[in-house]
Amino acid sequence: MPTAKIGPYTLPNPLIVAPMAGVTDRPFRQLCRRMGAGLAVSEMVIADSKLWNTRKSRTRLDHQGEPEPRSVQIAGGDPAMLADAARQNAQFGAQIIDINMGCPAKKVCNKAAGSALMKDETLVRDILQAVVAAVDVPVTLKMRTGWDRDHRNAPAIARMAEDAGIQALAVHGRTRADKYNGDAEYDTIARVKESVGIPVFANGDISTPEKARQVLRHTDADGLLVGRGAQGRPWIFREILHYLETGQHLPEPPLDEVEGILQEHLSELHRFYGETMGVRIARKHVGWYLQAHDESREFRKRFNAIDDALEQKDSIEHYFARIRNGEVFAA
Repeated sequence: MPTAKIGPYTLPNPLIVAPMAGVTDRPFRQLCRRMGAGLAVSEMVIADSKLWNTRKSRTRLDHQGEPEPRSVQIAGGDPAMLADAARQNAQFGAQIIDINMGCPAKKVCNKAAGSALMKDETLVRDILQAVVAAVDVPVTLKMRTGWDRDHRNAPAIARMAEDAGIQALAVHGRTRADKYNGDAEYDTIARVKESVGIPVFANGDISTPEKARQVLRHTDADGLLVGRGAQGRPWIFREILHYLETGQHLPEPPLDEVEGILQEHLSELHRFYGETMGVRIARKHVGWYLQAHDESREFRKRFNAIDDALEQKDSIEHYFARIRNGEVFAA
C-alpha cells in the first residue's frame, strides 16, 4: 500500500475523508480515522473571522484530541481575508490548511468562493500566493475539474498552484455546473496528475473498493478522497484498504459491530454538541446508517420525532434487537 505525503507529513495510508459541510465534524472525523482513514479534513470554515463566534463556527474550529496531522479547510474569495483565516487557524492548531475551490453550493459560489473562483484565474493565483505566504504549515487545494464542461481548467490551476507553493491537490471529478449530478469523470484528474509533481488526490463517486482501485489506476492519483461513500459506512476505509492490499473483499461488518459503531457515534454527537443539537444532528447520520436495513423508512420516521438522547439510544438498541429476531428486514 503506497503512503502519501503532504509537506512534512507522511499519512498512514492514501485515503482521506473529504470535507463535507454538516458531516465531517470532530466526532465523524475521529470515527473515520479509527476505521482506517489516513487523514480527515474538517468542515469548511468561512474565512471571515468576525463570523467565528457562532456556535457552528466554534464547533468547526474544535480539534481537541484529534490525531495528527489536523487539516482545516477555509473558504472565501478575498486573498487577505483567507490569509488571515489561515494564520489564525494555524495558531489554533491546524497543521495543514486546505483552500476550498470545490464547493458548488450557491450560497458559497454567489460570494465568489468555492468552485466559483475557478472562473477567475488571476484571483486564484492571488489567493494561493497570499495563503501560502501567510503560514508555515503546508497548504493544499481542493477544486473541481472546471467551471463547466466547456471550461475544464483544473490542469492550468494545478500548475499555478504548484508554482505558488501548494503542497497537494484534491480534484473532484465534476464541474461546478454539474453540482453532484451525473457521474464523475476522471480523465481531467488524470491530466492534472500529468501536469504537476505534487501529490494529487482523486475525489467523486468513490463508494466501493472496486471503484477505488479503478479510479487510482485510471488517474494514477496518489490517493483518494472519500465523501458521500463514508456516510453511514465509516468502515469503507478499511474495506478499501484491504481490497487494495489483497484484492479480496472484507466481509460486511457484523450486525453487533454496526450497532456498536452507531451507538458510539450517537454518544459522541450528544457529548460534542450537547443534547439538543446532538439529537438533531444524529438524525441524518442514523438515516445513512440504516439505509441498508430500514427499507420502508418507518423506523427512521419514528426516530426523527425523538427529542431525547437516551431515548434515541434505546430506540436503536430495540431496532437492532428486532433485526436479530427477524422482525425487521436486514440487507
